[in-house]
Amino acid sequence: MDITIKCKIEIVWFQFGKGRVKKVKPLRDKISILIIRYNKHMISRDTVQQNLVNCLIGSDFALLGVKRVGKVRDCYTKQNKRIIVVTDRVSAFDHTFKEAIPFKGQVLNQISAYFMEAAGTIVPTHIISLPDPNITVAKECVPYPVEIIVRGYLTGHAWRVYKEGKRKLCGVVLPDGMKMNQKFEKPIITPTTKPDEGHDEDISRQEIIERGLVPKLVYEKIEEKALELFKQGSEMAAKRGLILVDTKYEFGDYNGELTLIDEVHTPDSSRFFYADSYKENFEKEYKQKQLSKEFLREWLMDKNFQGEEFQSVPALDDEIRIDVAMRYIELYEIITGREFVAEIGKPIEKRIEENIQQYY
Repeated sequence: MDITIKCKIEIVWFQFGKGRVKKVKPLRDKISILIIRYNKHMISRDTVQQNLVNCLIGSDFALLGVKRVGKVRDCYTKQNKRIIVVTDRVSAFDHTFKEAIPFKGQVLNQISAYFMEAAGTIVPTHIISLPDPNITVAKECVPYPVEIIVRGYLTGHAWRVYKEGKRKLCGVVLPDGMKMNQKFEKPIITPTTKPDEGHDEDISRQEIIERGLVPKLVYEKIEEKALELFKQGSEMAAKRGLILVDTKYEFGDYNGELTLIDEVHTPDSSRFFYADSYKENFEKEYKQKQLSKEFLREWLMDKNFQGEEFQSVPALDDEIRIDVAMRYIELYEIITGREFVAEIGKPIEKRIEENIQQYY
């Protein structure tokens, strides 16, 4: 149920002066944001803690077809359809951890579906249906082997590169004198490769075309659509009091038609700042309050792990697993304006098996 239906707030300004009080127009355009901030319906930490043992770490549905395991998704191919099982696995620095995050798969799947619906006005998407909170049935597309990273602000990987003194990222020249989390004059695109194994690597537009990874005309259209999607996502986020900072898009070919695949504007693929605190935090060089996976990366870096071969992989303790889950759920409720309804009561595998019978 939409939160704005369950709650009602009237915000009124008063003007004082010359012995009178005047009631002025309510701030109706801000109501939806404030309702979400002060009337959250997030599930409790206790509920998340109780479900640490009920996470979807993997899947085994042989009757769904040929299985391919990704970082967080198990994909089955059957009869020109791709059945995507979004697990509760979490990855960072190209490493997938053995400890899972309660409800993460459900959050990712439902946020992506929310934005995919809107994205369909810009470019065809791969979604056919969602028969289960953790399942997307999609068109079987041929993916292009690149990830399109659109950045509106200098942060994350881009900032780490910039801080090292480098002024070019994926062929894009970065101006001198920028600060962490500063907004770019206009969004930039910094693609990466998408290998079957190993680390993603930065790559320029020129290299993508020269190496034949994507045909020139197709790649130009991909960049055009990616910028349109970023603009749309930014506008949707702004209505909820958030800034879409950067994000990742993936595209594929479906019967000769460019198609948006994978996920859209989820905490795994995107970074969001809170709009109301951005300016002050930026000017005072404070850390931005954000909804993304970056805080998990920072937690890992504090434990001296950035995915390098010589580094030992820290275990995710229960506290950080709960923290990650709460961040994901918070983003779902803020960005969609809907209450997160946790699917609890039976083992996830059993629930999924019941909901996908039609695809056997």
